[in-house]
Formats: sequence, structure tokens, C-alpha cells
Amino acid sequence: MSHYYSNGKLLITGEYTVLDGALALAVPTKYGQSLTVAQIPENNIIWKSIDSENNVWFEDSFPIEKIASDSLNPLNDVSKRIVQILNAAKQLNPSFLNIKTGFSVTTKLDFPKNWGLGSSSTLINNIANWAKVDAYRLLEMTFGGSGYDIACAQHSNSITYQLKDSHRDVNDVVFNPEFKGNLYFVHLNKKQNSREGIIQYHKSKDAISSKISDINDITNKIIDCTSLGDFNKLIDLHETIVSSIVNQPTVKDFLFKDFKGSIKSLGAWGGDFILVSALDNPSAYFKEKGYPTIIHYKDMVLN
Repeated sequence: MSHYYSNGKLLITGEYTVLDGALALAVPTKYGQSLTVAQIPENNIIWKSIDSENNVWFEDSFPIEKIASDSLNPLNDVSKRIVQILNAAKQLNPSFLNIKTGFSVTTKLDFPKNWGLGSSSTLINNIANWAKVDAYRLLEMTFGGSGYDIACAQHSNSITYQLKDSHRDVNDVVFNPEFKGNLYFVHLNKKQNSREGIIQYHKSKDAISSKISDINDITNKIIDCTSLGDFNKLIDLHETIVSSIVNQPTVKDFLFKDFKGSIKSLGAWGGDFILVSALDNPSAYFKEKGYPTIIHYKDMVLN
């Protein structure tokens, strides 16, 4: 039996612009996903997915020879995606699944599926480890994206992530702000499709080279920031810049105009988590607004 585990992710700075070479700050989360593989006699993959409440939310069986020949066309969307990933992994490593027996595969999420902490990226990284292939290449062949989420899956520290020409630059950084007691993550009650957000970004962006330079500067200053007041100014400025690029109002202007503190969108705007900076615990405010999932920074970020 083999066991694999990958960390979830949150993109603190550089959302969208990371695709065009901006320097992004990202953090792995204490929540992630595991994958357990056990060999079985029959030449099938018996797949089971378990959610954070220990409920089985998906089950299916795939004949290995049909996965290998790319002749399996399941009707279920989840099955299609799993088969696509397994087939792509086999293209990268032809010896993967080249056996006469099979596997029982179980995935287990630490977080609710709608949280947007990387149910896809953690699965990609786990399957890549199982298949002994490059997780970034597997991502490119399946979901696409910048790849920062794969970097978080593989790192236990905060990182900077930047695409440079034909390679990626990933570096561990110390991001452990003195004011982390004032930082919270609030879920917006829906999962945002990052692929749709990226499509909209590409439609909206104009000449952004100068704005990427501004994002880089903000990222570096946030990493070194020691003052909550300065941090709030930086994330407010970041929100203003990205708002101008994607032609969308900031989440604070749209949903929380009366909030006394700073709010920053994370990842694809309009869903998943937001980062909240407040002098006092903001839980009562957000619960009254209908957003009951509020997680303190220290309970979310793996550091």
C-alpha cells in the first residue's frame, strides 16, 4: 500500500497577473488531500473519493487496459476527469499502469469541496507522485494554470512563485507577520471556477507590464511588512490594481462596504476565500452578513 499527501493552497498576491510573470506570494494550507493506493488482483482501478465529513462522494471502476489505450469514454464528468489525468500520467510515464493486476485507489479531502483550497491541484500532485511523473507537466496536460498550486502542494513553507520565460522560479520565503493575529480567511459560500476567472482575465487585460511591476513591488513589501497599517495599505493597493485589470469592483466595495478593516480577494475573484485584516475579531460581522466560515490565519496556514 502506498500513501501520498499534498497541501492545499492560497494565493496571497499576484492573482491573475502570475500568469503573465508577476511575482506571487502563496502559502500552503494545513488542509490538503491524501491518496492511498493498494494493489488488487483484477486489472481495474477501483476508485473511491471521501470528503472531509468522511462521506463517500464518488465511486467508479475503470478497466486499466482501456485507460492505457485511451478508449474509455465515461459518461460521468468526474470519471472523465480522472481518466484524463491517468491517461496523461501514462503518456508521461509509459510504464505507469503497465501491469496485469490493478489498484484500489482512495482519495480523502481534509476540507469541504467548495472551499477552493486545491482539490484539483492536490489530486494532480498525488497522482504525479504515484505515477513518478512531473506534476507541473501533468497539470499542463489536464487543468492548466500557472502552477503555483502545485508548488504549494509540494512545499511546507510560504513561497514566492514567478514564471520566467520557459521556466518557473519557486523560492521558500519567511512570511510569518507579527500581526497574523489580526488576519482571517472568510469563505464567500461558493467555489469559484478558476478557469473561468482566467478566461475573463485574458479578455479584460490591457497593457499590464507596468501593473505587473507594481504587483512585484507589493509582493516584496508584503513579505517584509511589520506593520498592520502598512499591510492594509498594500493589500488595498493590490485590490485597486487588480480591479482595474479585470474590470470588476473590489470585494469590499461590492459586498462589505461598511467593514472597518481591509479585505483582499484571493485567487479567482468572486468566490472561495477572502483575506480579512481587522483590529478586532470580525466573526460577528461576517456571520451577520451570511458568511459563517471564518478561519484564523494560524488555523489555516501551514508555517
